[in-house]
Amino acid sequence: MDKQSCTITGCTPQRFKFKYNEEAPLCQAIKAAIAEEIKKLYTEGVKLFYIGCAVGVDTWAAETVLNLKKQANFADIELFCAIAFPEQSDRFTAGQMKRNQHILSQCTYKEVINNHFSPVAYKRLNYYMIDRSQHLIAVYDQDKSERSGLVQTVNYAVKKNLQITFIHPDTAQKSDYTP
Repeated sequence: MDKQSCTITGCTPQRFKFKYNEEAPLCQAIKAAIAEEIKKLYTEGVKLFYIGCAVGVDTWAAETVLNLKKQANFADIELFCAIAFPEQSDRFTAGQMKRNQHILSQCTYKEVINNHFSPVAYKRLNYYMIDRSQHLIAVYDQDKSERSGLVQTVNYAVKKNLQITFIHPDTAQKSDYTP
């Protein structure tokens, strides 16, 4: 795909002060920051958004893109759902599964990246999305001492010279990284 695109990722819900409470003011502020950044990138020509189908940030970003697509001035926005492996959602709660199924039924593109779970399945998923993007929105506090797939993904995006917008998980404040 030759379109300008953006990967959206972030820390897991356990990392947030509000955990899974999406009604919390901080969660609402993070969701608003994600939406604002998606709209900004869209006006700059980014029409395709990649998400990895995880609970939390990925779900919020996907729902934002799908809600924007319903508006006439965002009709050509596209959502690409990259799935790590076929059983990725097996541990989701019933509510999370329902949201995920709705997203998958409405997305523009979807692809399963690995045939089965392996220790590197999520790394392959994240690199797949970064390799196809020019931008990254990451809900991440930039704590370099942390060891996680999110840190690995951000480091890979830096190596690939992506333009990155960080949204801090404790404040919803945005900061930009430009190569």
